[in-house]
Amino acid sequence: MSLYYKEYGDLEAPLILFLHGGGVSGWMWDEQIQYFTHYHCIVPDLPEHGKTGGERHFSVKGSAEQFIQLIEVRAKGKKVIVVGFSLGAQIIIQMLSIKPNIADFAVINSALARPVLNGRKLLRSTIKLSFPLIKKRWFSKLQAKTLYVSRDDFEKYYEESCRMRLDTLLRVLDENMSFEIPAEFSQVKGKILVTVGEREKAAMKKSVKELVEVNSNCTAVMLQGMGHGAPLGMPQFFNQMVEKWISEGELLPGCQLIKNPLESFY
Repeated sequence: MSLYYKEYGDLEAPLILFLHGGGVSGWMWDEQIQYFTHYHCIVPDLPEHGKTGGERHFSVKGSAEQFIQLIEVRAKGKKVIVVGFSLGAQIIIQMLSIKPNIADFAVINSALARPVLNGRKLLRSTIKLSFPLIKKRWFSKLQAKTLYVSRDDFEKYYEESCRMRLDTLLRVLDENMSFEIPAEFSQVKGKILVTVGEREKAAMKKSVKELVEVNSNCTAVMLQGMGHGAPLGMPQFFNQMVEKWISEGELLPGCQLIKNPLESFY
């Protein structure tokens, strides 16, 4: 499968698959691994990220197919929960669309689910010009701050940023910005929690609206005061929210339920 992953916790318990965002790797879930010791946790590095490397070019669909295979091999009939952040959340949407019964519960955090086609050419040009800055510590510190990367994790983040190739970065950004919700997502029957930070960009908030419109099993939640990076920025709250959702199918007190995304965002 050419996929690097680690397993933690109780191998006999329900399985949780954690999928990280672009530009980081499985270490972003360290706080979750420490919390969910009573679950069978699997934490992979996405293709062209971390220790998985670039043997296979990254794509959302290709990654989704790989993770479906991984679940089928490791779950062995157990309850399955999938949790994804940003790029990882897009992969979860794709996984559920390919195989609607692959998971009993899904947590989709900060997923861009509508194409940003007009800005892709401009962004590609900007990235090509600014790419050398990635290897500058001061620039990486600015980027890390937007993702809530802690001081303890910064060296890992910086090391992986320095190893990132330009063609990989452009490929990941293209996949991220061209992603749209597959029609088959409407067929997913499991319980789906869709979260977005209060301080995230409008496109992220509009994505929540579209996910809820496509599948009525989606429950939408606004995370107050949070930008892009809830698992790192508010890990204790995030962990408790996920556990409440998967153990009881209910929201943690303090979650701001978005009853009508259209009214809430406009």
